[in-house]
This record gives sequence, structure tokens and C-alpha cells, in this order.
Amino acid sequence: MSITKKRKVANTKVDKSKVYSLKDAASLVKEINCTKFDSSVDLHIRLGVDPKKADQQVRGTVSLPHGTGKTKKVLVLCTPDKEAAANEAGADYVGLDEFIAKIESGWVDIDVIIATPAVMPKIGKLGKVLGPRNLMPNPKTGTVTNDVAAAVNEVKGGKIAFKVDKTGIVHASIGRISFSPEKLTENSTELINAIIKLKPSSAKGTYLKAASMASTMSPGIALDTKSLMN
Repeated sequence: MSITKKRKVANTKVDKSKVYSLKDAASLVKEINCTKFDSSVDLHIRLGVDPKKADQQVRGTVSLPHGTGKTKKVLVLCTPDKEAAANEAGADYVGLDEFIAKIESGWVDIDVIIATPAVMPKIGKLGKVLGPRNLMPNPKTGTVTNDVAAAVNEVKGGKIAFKVDKTGIVHASIGRISFSPEKLTENSTELINAIIKLKPSSAKGTYLKAASMASTMSPGIALDTKSLMN
């Protein structure tokens, strides 16, 4: 596969033998951006855990101080008495049975699903569709709650969910390329601190094994993991 001139130039600006501080990476990622659109900036963090073990499945949520720069589509599945609160909070879709039917027929044009505890028995059958897409409501991520308005506000305000994948890596968006280096740094720090706090007691050895920052279609920038732990 051929690479563009911009990508070739970007590759020359990233020293592959070097690890960068978060602050330096946040500046460099903007300098080497290859896209004309407002691309996503992501962190990829390899953890020293065994995701096959139930007690080492690192997952959680974090509210990024500057949001992700992306407007998330939120579906609230609830009983009629909660619909007004969900709508007032800015949910994109609110209802129950009609949306369950839509999801069963393949509709998943949403980013987050929030549900009340009372309707969870009805949603259980959607696990095969929602599970692989990380859309299944979960009390641990605050997406199963009776306070649907607060949950919608948090998601719209920049709250993201993250979890370690099968290979031991957490992938998460921490903003857009249009963000200032300071905003990217602050969002990254918030996510990393949240992950550090969730270190499983059974995980031995180095916890933050490796980390990198990258924007869409641009080379990754290796981060100094020792500095991230401070």
C-alpha cells in the first residue's frame, strides 16, 4: 500500500527510537496530522494484565474535562414515567419496545444506550447485538440508572467508557485534532489516572507497559510510561 506525501513527511517527524512526554506528544500529534477533516486523537495503552481473568478486566468511565469533541447519539430505554426527564436532558432517542424491535432488526446507529433497572430484563435478549459493539447498558459504567437525566448529561458532557480488550490494550478517544495541546494533555491525563486507579490487585509486574498517541491516519507517538505514572 502506497502512502501519501503528507504521511511520509509525518513519519520523518516522529523519532521511533524515542518516547515522548504527554505534553510533547500532544503538540507533535497536531504537527503531523495528515487529514483535512477534524480527526480523532486516540490513546492506546497496553496494560500488564491478563484480560482472560475476571479480576483483571479493567473497565470504567471517566469524564474528560474538555469532552471528546464528538456529539454522541444517546438512546434511553425506560418506562413512560422517565421519558420526559430523558428528553429534557437531551437524549436523541427515548422509548422502549419500539427501539428494542429496531435493534433486533439490526439498527445500531447510536453511541451510548442508557437504561433504567426496571427495563433491563427486556434488554437482556439484545446482548448478542449490543455486546460486541460495547453498547450494552452496565451499572459499572453508569448506564443502568434511575437518574436518566444525570446519565444523559454526563455522556453529552464528555463522559466516556473504556475497557481493556482481549490483547490487554485500552483504546480511547481523548479529543479532536482541533483541540489545543493543553486540552489534549489534560484529557489524556484524566483518562490515564482513571486507568491507574483501576489497577487490579492481582496484576503483577509493570502495569502501564506501553502507550501511544495517534490521530486518524497519522503515525503513532510512543509515550514515556514512567512519566505517566507520576
